[in-house]
Amino acid sequence: MNPKAPFKHDEQLVDIEETAIREARHHDPFAWLGQHRNAAGQGIQRVFLPGATQVEIQTPKGRVSMTRQHPDGVFVHGGDMLPVPYRCRWQDALGTHEAYDPYVFGPVLGDLEVYLFSEGRLYEAYRHLGAHRRSHEGVDGVLFVVWAPNAERVSVVGDFNRWDGRYHPMRVRGMSGLWELFIPGLELGEIYKFEIRHRDSGAVFVKTDPYANAFEKRPSTAARVVESQHVWNDQDWMTARMQAEWQHAPMNIYEVHLGSWQRDADGHFLTYTALAESLLSYVQDMGYTHIELMPVMEHPLDESWGYQVSGYFAPTSRFGSPDDFRAFVDCFHQAGIGVLLDWVPGHFPKDDWGLARFDGTSLYEYADPREGEHRDWGTYIFNFGRNEVRNFLLANACYWADCFHIDGLRVDAVASLLYRDYSRNAGEWIPNQYGGRENIEAIEFLREMNVVLNERYPGILTIAEESTSWPMVSRPTYVGGLGFSMKWNMGWMNDTLSYMQQDPVYRRFHQNDLTFSQLYAYAENFVLPLSHDEVVHGKHSLLDKMPGDTWQRFANLRLLLSYQHAHPGKKLNFMGNEFAQGKEWQCGESLDWNLLEISWHQGIQRLCRDLAHLYRDSSALHDLDFAAEGFSWVDCHDADQSILSFLRRDRQGRFILAIFNFTPVLRQNYRIGVPESGVYREIFNSDAAAYQGSNVGNLSLQAESFSWMGLPCSLEMTLPPLGALFLQRE
Repeated sequence: MNPKAPFKHDEQLVDIEETAIREARHHDPFAWLGQHRNAAGQGIQRVFLPGATQVEIQTPKGRVSMTRQHPDGVFVHGGDMLPVPYRCRWQDALGTHEAYDPYVFGPVLGDLEVYLFSEGRLYEAYRHLGAHRRSHEGVDGVLFVVWAPNAERVSVVGDFNRWDGRYHPMRVRGMSGLWELFIPGLELGEIYKFEIRHRDSGAVFVKTDPYANAFEKRPSTAARVVESQHVWNDQDWMTARMQAEWQHAPMNIYEVHLGSWQRDADGHFLTYTALAESLLSYVQDMGYTHIELMPVMEHPLDESWGYQVSGYFAPTSRFGSPDDFRAFVDCFHQAGIGVLLDWVPGHFPKDDWGLARFDGTSLYEYADPREGEHRDWGTYIFNFGRNEVRNFLLANACYWADCFHIDGLRVDAVASLLYRDYSRNAGEWIPNQYGGRENIEAIEFLREMNVVLNERYPGILTIAEESTSWPMVSRPTYVGGLGFSMKWNMGWMNDTLSYMQQDPVYRRFHQNDLTFSQLYAYAENFVLPLSHDEVVHGKHSLLDKMPGDTWQRFANLRLLLSYQHAHPGKKLNFMGNEFAQGKEWQCGESLDWNLLEISWHQGIQRLCRDLAHLYRDSSALHDLDFAAEGFSWVDCHDADQSILSFLRRDRQGRFILAIFNFTPVLRQNYRIGVPESGVYREIFNSDAAAYQGSNVGNLSLQAESFSWMGLPCSLEMTLPPLGALFLQRE
């Protein structure tokens, strides 16, 4: 036959399929494009290159011109079957181009991966979905995979094809809803999206990649093809983490918003690289054991603080590349500092280029707004009843642990996942199948997440921001718990701040606010948070919450921070708290570091540094944070003088005595019980001159064999005004 002649067989079917290809609505472009056999066993090769005026195909005998079958850019060649892959060269208005034909390559995703994804158990989905540079059938290129089960057609679009969805329609993988396309010759750095045609309405829209590893800088929203070149140097840290007994270890967390911790001289963001130096140096000096980063996943709006995530698998491009962030984490690990991330599995924004109505239907979110919308936040709620949606989130949790060596996830707004009526009035929510308010699907997701992370990444931590009385949040799943490592103690935070905001003259009537926490302190593994939520939206800074004149406000803040470090539970403080940021946190500007030119603020910073080192180095203050054996009251009944005292112990029986005077009254000759005789020495005094206090305190004290407060011995001492003392037996 004449290889240049149009190939004809079953012309009616060919015409229908050709029309569908030209109109970019063919559900299975591989069934028509590329190379095929006719009924007689002869070969036919078809390409669709919109705008092309001439196309040549590579054959064993050299390049041969293809026949233009349709002016829209359909070209065919008939004759022998050709060795694959083969290349085509074409001309259009922009010049001459040459590439392998994508439609002669076989599938890349294995049947096992497709099966596991549909089951919701492809925990390394981030290695398969999205865009990944790879060699396939001996050719280098980029594999694109996306889930869009309600699409009639999905195409990869980008600068490389003029954002024209007719060029690169994808292969559908059976009934899985997965679409894939290997584009040979595509390089790293290319930006792309997916163009989707809905199978019922025919509507065409463009979406960014849910599994993208990098994005353009805001306000642009295209994904970028990247590949990590980072070589990790934190093996010692990762090995030690696997073997660590974190329950008995000190954990003092510095919560940071990278965009506003510090900025350069021109008010611009610091990069991951710059932060790896300046933030790390500061955290080391201050004695913190961990940092917790407010969400660094890509997000479109600075003012969301990162909690409206649009790119779950990508560190935000605001501060640099994904490898820059890897190097950031690596530096902290090499310095012995853990890195925790805020993680937001409860909701996502409604941006039309993102996850919302991804394939034209409620795919990632529940369809019914009574289940699928958070009206308070203007966001959608993930549909935890879909295997593929759970897989998306489970794989995302694994991604940060695997590819970025993250030490833990602080899971945002857990209460909104647990309850179907969260922030809803009657009639605005749908009960579960048993008529209850519990979101059974989300609960099972949280349990699976915790099990999977702990099995795959020993030593990783998960911390729940959970504000209700849901039981056993931080207990193992095999005893009925949710499986988190720890839970934020919101009750302690609310009660303590409420107490501290009282004028000291009235604190005698509110002693229960401080003592109540011991009734539940060991029901969970608690973190004591003084977080960003407490210093925004009209709540005032910690300093401005404190009553009294300037001296009393700073003394009260020193007292609050000292009480937090002595109370059972791991510690968390938001940036700025450690030097008494004067105004509420503003995400659009740097912290007020110039305040450290003032002695009052220097005193708070010095106190926080000393407390952190003391807490870290004193096993009695952290060893038994989660066990009642590590705490005992000395006196919790002296409400009239607003004084509290208690003992903290470690497993070896070593103890520290902590005494707090919550009034500005100097208390002299105050007797307090102690468990042993001997000499006691002040190891910390929040009223010290170094902290801008009045410098009232005690030198060494000899315990008397005088029973007091149910203890065999006692001390007579001076309590500084609005002061905290920690004493240790020599």
